[in-house]
Amino acid sequence: MTTLAVMMFLSLAGVAALHVAWGLGMLWPLEDERDLVALVIGETGRRHMPPLNQCLFAAAASFGAGLVALAVADVLHFPLSPDLITTAGALVAIVFAGRGIAAYLPAWRRAFSQEPFATLDRSWYGPFCLLLAAAFAVMVLIRFWQLP
Repeated sequence: MTTLAVMMFLSLAGVAALHVAWGLGMLWPLEDERDLVALVIGETGRRHMPPLNQCLFAAAASFGAGLVALAVADVLHFPLSPDLITTAGALVAIVFAGRGIAAYLPAWRRAFSQEPFATLDRSWYGPFCLLLAAAFAVMVLIRFWQLP
């Protein structure tokens, strides 16, 4: 479980780093803001990246989810009850499952229809979220069975 948690943390920390960089104005992996919006935001009609505070919120949420993965696997210890750590892991699993499922819903597609985001959302972003949800669920179940 430790290896899985570390892999999840590193993936989510990378996602968080990208959000910080985009919030600070970096356009990587593209050279144009409109193209970057179409790649990573995909919101119908949107032409500009979100402001710094929204990017930092997304970064904090991603990084925080990574910390939860480490806590669920007992790699990182917080002064919280074991039940609260398990519950946090379950909630993060639900959030990732919801985001992953959203990628395939017509209402989501109408709201986030820009290409290449729409295609990447169905082929990469959504599945990545579903994979994270499954990994969190597995870790939570293992932890649940191991708790006294």
